[in-house]
Amino acid sequence: MIEARHLRVLRAVAATGSFSAAGRELGCTQPAVSQQMKALESSVGTPLLIRTGREMRLTQAGEALVRHASGILAGLTAAEEEIAAIAGLRAGRVRLVSFPSGSSTLVPTALAALRAAHPGTRVSLEEAEPPRSVEMLREGDCDIALAFRYETAAVVEEWPDLVVRPLLTDRLVGLVPEGHRLGAADSVAIGELADEPWIAGCPRCRGQLVEVCEGAGFVPRIDFATDDYPAVMGLVGAGLGVAVLPELAVESVRPKGVRTLAVEPAVRREIVALTLPDLAQVPAVAATLDQLAVAAAR
Repeated sequence: MIEARHLRVLRAVAATGSFSAAGRELGCTQPAVSQQMKALESSVGTPLLIRTGREMRLTQAGEALVRHASGILAGLTAAEEEIAAIAGLRAGRVRLVSFPSGSSTLVPTALAALRAAHPGTRVSLEEAEPPRSVEMLREGDCDIALAFRYETAAVVEEWPDLVVRPLLTDRLVGLVPEGHRLGAADSVAIGELADEPWIAGCPRCRGQLVEVCEGAGFVPRIDFATDDYPAVMGLVGAGLGVAVLPELAVESVRPKGVRTLAVEPAVRREIVALTLPDLAQVPAVAATLDQLAVAAAR
């Protein structure tokens, strides 16, 4: 194996013409230069220098290796500088995947703080709901996945192979039109909405809604289904039905003509940031996770 330190010695010998002069340039002794040249020749399996008295001449193999040495050493120096920049958060990139309500609430605050602290770090954002976002992380298509899991789900998702950074607990709230018979209440039992038409959210939230309603003894009549939270609130505000959404989703939109109610029994989802164990050690990824945690605590 050719070592970078041996290439540096060879290049110095070629430039100065002797071991002693190369030693003075490199700040080491003549025997140390000789020893390293012998080690390099042993590694490549062929002579690199012709020693005639005090004069040193390169063999054809030595000339070829010196010719490549400059490019190799320049590439190593560039790599060392880039790695040092990434390790010091002067550079680096993070690919973040988030579900929509996280993208509009937690992510902007976190990324603004990250940019202020580390302007050389770049973060790209793509939207995907779990479990697709978790699959993207495992497949290497992102570095951090913002995801959620419902505490009361029939099967609570576990991620034993991932680093799980808990961020916050998000409670579902009920949405009814202004003027609704329950609009003046502070909270509502889910069973009190059994006869209402429903507007359902994303497929994951829709499945959770059906589970909760079945637990209360009824099957919801879903008239409309949409992944778009503003559309859910618009439909509720127009008097076309009722809905339950995570508080985080409600925070991201200013609902018009809608009343929000606490839902009993409480239904909560855990918001987490996920990454791979090796990625958690990357400074830019660790800094992004930290800022997401700070944004969630506000």
